[in-house]
Amino acid sequence: MTIRKATEADLPALEEIVALYPDKLMQSHLPRPDEFFVAEIGGGIVACCALEVYSERLAEVRSLAVRADHQGKGIATALVDACIKEARRRNIYEVLTITGASGLFEKHGFGTFHNEKYALIKILR
Repeated sequence: MTIRKATEADLPALEEIVALYPDKLMQSHLPRPDEFFVAEIGGGIVACCALEVYSERLAEVRSLAVRADHQGKGIATALVDACIKEARRRNIYEVLTITGASGLFEKHGFGTFHNEKYALIKILR
C-alpha cells in the first residue's frame, strides 16, 4: 500500500470513491484534490481522506472513504495519520472531524472539547 498526496488527475477516482457513501459523506462540496491523500494498491486508488485547512488555527479531517473490499486493513488509519502529519507540518493548532466512526478517531487522540458530551450542528438548508 502506498499513501500519497492526490493530484488533479486523481479527481475522478476521488469522486467515485466518495460517491460510494452518499448517506455518510458530503457530496456537494468536496475539498480540492490537493487537500486529499490517497491509498493505492496495485496501482489503483482504493481510499481517500482530506485535510481541509480553514485557517492557521483550524483544519478538518474529512471525506474519509475506503472501498468496501479494502476495509479492515489499516488503510483508514494510515490516511488519518497522513492528515495529522500534514497538519503538524503546517503548524495547525486544532484538527477536528465530524464522523460516525468515532472509535477510529479516538485511536488517533481525537476527543470532545474540554470533555463536552455533544457536538451540535444546525443544518440550514
